[in-house]
Amino acid sequence: MRDNDGLDKNPHISRSALAAIHSQVFGWALSRCDYDPMVAEDLMQQAYVELLSGKARFDNRSSLQTFVFSVVQNLARSRYRRIASRLRLLQAAGAVDTTVQPKEPHNNDALWQAVQELPTQQRDIIELVFCRDMTIAAAANVMGVTTGTGRVHYDRAKKTLRAKLTEYGVGFDD
Repeated sequence: MRDNDGLDKNPHISRSALAAIHSQVFGWALSRCDYDPMVAEDLMQQAYVELLSGKARFDNRSSLQTFVFSVVQNLARSRYRRIASRLRLLQAAGAVDTTVQPKEPHNNDALWQAVQELPTQQRDIIELVFCRDMTIAAAANVMGVTTGTGRVHYDRAKKTLRAKLTEYGVGFDD
């Protein structure tokens, strides 16, 4: 760490290390909010505020990337929990139309469609391992589950993807 590179209230985090993983963290934030760049920017800003204020303290028990991904994950969960609770209140009052159509996938290729159809935790582990270059243990840590549970989700996701892609007519070279 360079002189004066550490954060005042989070001394184990350097500004240069945060800058180095910024694009990866932004990609993770995008995936947490259905690829809405405005919401992803809000998540990133909230995460940086948590880090700068010392509310989220890094203690070197994991990699910085794993830690920051976890902060973004927790902020996204919190955000959507609040939105869901407000939506339930509005629905109970009859003020909201509940016949909203789901969004179409951004990319129609078979792999992306198959990944999007996975259950949430399986989709998360696949994204973290393949798109964010994390180990299964680090990805499990981000998701807040044990490494064993992460391995189970990873194995099930691969089997489900293989079956879905075979169903879509995508072949494999074994």
